[in-house]
Amino acid sequence: MAPATPQFAAALRIVEMLRSAGHQAFLAGGCVRDLLLGRSPLDYDVATSATPDVVLAMFPRTFAVGAHFGVVLVAPEDPDAAFVTEVATFRSDSAYSDGRHPDAVRYTQSAKEDVQRRDFTINGLLLDPFHASTRSGDALAVRDGVVDYVGGVADLEAGVIRAIGRAEMRFEEDRLRTLRAVRFAARFGFALEPGTLRAIRSLAPRIHSVSRERIRDELTKMLTEGRARRAFELLDETSLLKETLPEIERMKGVEQPPQFHPEGDVWTHTLMLLEQLEPGCSMTLAWGALLHDVGKPPTFRMAPDRIRFDGHVEVGVAMAGEICRRFRFSNEETRQIVALVENHMRFADAERMKFSTLKRFFRLARFEEHLALQRMDVLASNRNLHSWEFVRERWQSMPEEVVRPRPLISGRELIAAGYAPGAGFRDMLRAAEDAQLEGAALTVDDALRVVRERFGPPASEQRPELAHPTRKEKSE
Repeated sequence: MAPATPQFAAALRIVEMLRSAGHQAFLAGGCVRDLLLGRSPLDYDVATSATPDVVLAMFPRTFAVGAHFGVVLVAPEDPDAAFVTEVATFRSDSAYSDGRHPDAVRYTQSAKEDVQRRDFTINGLLLDPFHASTRSGDALAVRDGVVDYVGGVADLEAGVIRAIGRAEMRFEEDRLRTLRAVRFAARFGFALEPGTLRAIRSLAPRIHSVSRERIRDELTKMLTEGRARRAFELLDETSLLKETLPEIERMKGVEQPPQFHPEGDVWTHTLMLLEQLEPGCSMTLAWGALLHDVGKPPTFRMAPDRIRFDGHVEVGVAMAGEICRRFRFSNEETRQIVALVENHMRFADAERMKFSTLKRFFRLARFEEHLALQRMDVLASNRNLHSWEFVRERWQSMPEEVVRPRPLISGRELIAAGYAPGAGFRDMLRAAEDAQLEGAALTVDDALRVVRERFGPPASEQRPELAHPTRKEKSE
């Protein structure tokens, strides 16, 4: 049964109005799939025989964002509603020269012809919401009203992702579909139909023709939908991993010291982290989990005592930054992902940190993500959560004003004390703040005393004649 959500009601109203005007109209695509799977659709799409100009004229609030390809967005009459319904005209596409958009679009009156251009059978289903056996009060029971021209119902029941028609043709139309096939298989726990799998493997190198932003968004969905481990196993099986993220593919077979990592190689360890990512987790945490050990393969060294990865954090920071730039993450997203990679080893030293160092550690942006990554990291290795528990307890028990107290002094107080402005101010202020965070400086005088003890008195006190130059010195 589908809940009577505003989105469902809006889509139902659109179907009703289109049919009243003499047009065919159905619920289409992912919403039908989700209803059959017993899931609540995030949104509802409508497929219709009405052309875009007709749709634009029928509804008061529309957006012709994809009208060239037969797609119109219809917004509810309530301006406060935060959703739109995608209404697509039945169409038959020509060749896709750019690997994404059809060279030409031909509208059709045939729903059967329309679904042949869709990607996978499970997404090629239509639903007549006004069929006698599908209506039940304010909700929708998905039964006989399903219109299936592509065998999608059988594939849903069998748990199979199958391309509609010739798989190679569907993937050549939009090469991102190879990644979408992997994502759907992971999300639903389905298998890739053998012919579809062969086509993905064959066409994997052509994924580079897809924009990096679209690849990034698809990978991010895989990481944040709650089935990240399975998604990356499938990426590996389909050869898409080495094409999209060769740095991750190189983790396979990279051994780790068993006393710290009894789980196995870096690839296995990373998969175990991905398995812990919850549905809806932040994309920065997800990418941080994926990339936290990306510096290990290039730093692997078999030392006399054990396997070592000297400098893997520093190398990983550089690599993570480059991957973020490659996929055109925003600067803010890049900073957080790189910070997660940079700081994931610091928890082991937490109990030996000075108060000032620990408090500065807690100042890291979105520190809760650092905690989450560390917990996953430990649970995917030796499972000793002692350091993590120490950090979490201290972080939770420290009020914000203790972690980020108002500084006792600034450059103004240093100048008033006789220090000449310059590059050294930064170190002086840092020393004063360290003392404040350690509890050794509680007042302005305390902070200035720390500066004098560490950096000496102002130059004017060391050489009084410099404070009041003679007339001759001025003239010179």
